[in-house]
Amino acid sequence: WRTFGLTQLQRELDHTATELATRQDNSDVSRRKLVEQMKTFKRVSTEEIRKSVAPLLKSFQLEIDSLTKRSKSCETDFLTLYKKLIELPDPVAALEQAESFQRKNQRLNDIETENTKLRETLAEYNKEFAEVKNQEVTIKNLRERIKELERDSSSRTQKVIEEKHEALKKEFAEREKVLHDTQFQAATKLSEAEQKVSMLQSALDESQSELFNLKTKYDEENAAKQAEAELILSDLDRANQMYELSCKEVETLKDQLQEQSNTKAVSVSTIDQSIEVLSRNSLEAELAMKEKEVSQLVEDIQHMQSSMAKLRESSAEIIVKLEEEQNDKEKECNELKAKLKEQSDYMELKRELHILKSTEFSGGTNDPKTLEMLLLEKNRGLQSENTGLRAENAQLKEFSNTLEQKVALAESTCLETQELNRKLEFDLMMIQAPASVARSDADGSPSPPSGMSGELVADAIKNTTGPVNTDSSLLMIVSSQRERFRQRNNELEADNYNNQQTIQHLQGEVDSIRADNVKLYEKIKYLQSYPTSSSTKVSMEDVTANRYSSQYEETLDPFTSFNRKEKQRKYMNLTPPEKVTLGLGKVILSSKIARNIFFFYMLFMHCLLYIVLYKYAYADDCKRHIAEMCYEKFGPQMMPGYCINNGSPKPDLVL
Repeated sequence: WRTFGLTQLQRELDHTATELATRQDNSDVSRRKLVEQMKTFKRVSTEEIRKSVAPLLKSFQLEIDSLTKRSKSCETDFLTLYKKLIELPDPVAALEQAESFQRKNQRLNDIETENTKLRETLAEYNKEFAEVKNQEVTIKNLRERIKELERDSSSRTQKVIEEKHEALKKEFAEREKVLHDTQFQAATKLSEAEQKVSMLQSALDESQSELFNLKTKYDEENAAKQAEAELILSDLDRANQMYELSCKEVETLKDQLQEQSNTKAVSVSTIDQSIEVLSRNSLEAELAMKEKEVSQLVEDIQHMQSSMAKLRESSAEIIVKLEEEQNDKEKECNELKAKLKEQSDYMELKRELHILKSTEFSGGTNDPKTLEMLLLEKNRGLQSENTGLRAENAQLKEFSNTLEQKVALAESTCLETQELNRKLEFDLMMIQAPASVARSDADGSPSPPSGMSGELVADAIKNTTGPVNTDSSLLMIVSSQRERFRQRNNELEADNYNNQQTIQHLQGEVDSIRADNVKLYEKIKYLQSYPTSSSTKVSMEDVTANRYSSQYEETLDPFTSFNRKEKQRKYMNLTPPEKVTLGLGKVILSSKIARNIFFFYMLFMHCLLYIVLYKYAYADDCKRHIAEMCYEKFGPQMMPGYCINNGSPKPDLVL
């Protein structure tokens, strides 16, 4: 946060605010100048020019007023955001308090190390208690001492832990409230800023589109005026030509009148041209001023957008850092809760051990080894059961291996029989092929051999096939052999199916035996946790024990179970639309075909949407606008009673 520089950002916002104020003053001065120019133009221009230019000037004034209103609204929104961001405090002090909380957590870790040391001392006392079993006096003293130490250590640790836990709870609750409040405020401010930026962007787009429309209208009006001027000039040329022809035929006395009329016409045309030039120059000056104002407004809006982007990035970084701090605090709370749970389990185990000892020594027997002997007997019984189950597992594995070998042999014999069947069928086809050579093509009946070719074919058939009786006997042998092979194949398939069923059953039994072995390993581990003498301790360091120990530790892994529970909790917290979207996303991302179909569908829909928008937004609108402009400009000229200024009928127009 020190490197981030919140104060520097606030200073930059102050600078932008002053720049906005200066720009407002400049825009007011330029607007006054425009008003004065408009007044001078009205004084200089004639009534006809005023009437023709009045609607256009009104539209320009309205557009300028709307642009000024929008710029003022943007500036007011920026000033409101600026006021809210100026009031944000610097979070350096909060971070320093978080460092102090970390130091307190280190103190708690030191207390936990002291607790572990006390547990080690208790374990040493337990060892001494196991070594000095025959001495009752020492046992009683050690028990009293252990009880005192346990009471003292448990009371101290519980008090310290409760005090620290309550203090941490209070501090974390206060800190979480502050973080939630700041996060909510930042989120609201960010959402407001984004809405205002979107409004400013839309206003900018609208102003640009309106400026483009104004330019197009201005160009069209200039083109129409130029066309009208060309038509008027052509009409004047024609009138002059007609006038010259009439002047040649008229007498010399009417020349003076004709010259006066010509001078009047020339003066009128020169006056019209000067009026048009003045109006055009004034309109061009006004349009240049408007373009300058629009460009200045565009620059202001771009500057506002850049400042809003900076504010958005800074607020996003602030939110991310606050979320990270919150996650760290939650992790610390979870760790402390896990440690408390472990300590509660320790106390319960101690209570259960005390109950077992009391129930064992309550019978009045003075032999202190009865509990250990019982535990050793149980351990031996469990080990014998484990060895029996291992032997059964080995027998089942051997049986499954023999069954697999039998299945492989049956499959090999089945393949051999299939190959023999194919060979026999091929031989039969080869034997039956020559007999079908001599048949006719039309009806399939045997045709009598004709000439030398028929005799040669008959001799070849006799030499290759032999008598008909031998063929029929061979066919009977092959068919009976085929039936035997079919029966054998069916029997082998049934045996294969039975073997597969047995293998599945044995696999299920092996899985259940493996689960039972894991449970037995858990029981053995539990029994080995009790203190025993060195002579009666049983070693568990073989390959099978290591394998079952790894499986047992995998089942006890708290991270996997916690991860599974968290996933289930988050999925249950989702709303139905979110669940539907998650399911659709999994279905789409599960296969390549679904991803390709979704991609091409979205591409097709976007292209279709853009085409439709282009057609209805540009093509139809442009056609309608051009038709309206043509009707407004050239509609009166198309009418039959169209005349020039002096009332003379206008000649026919050639379109």
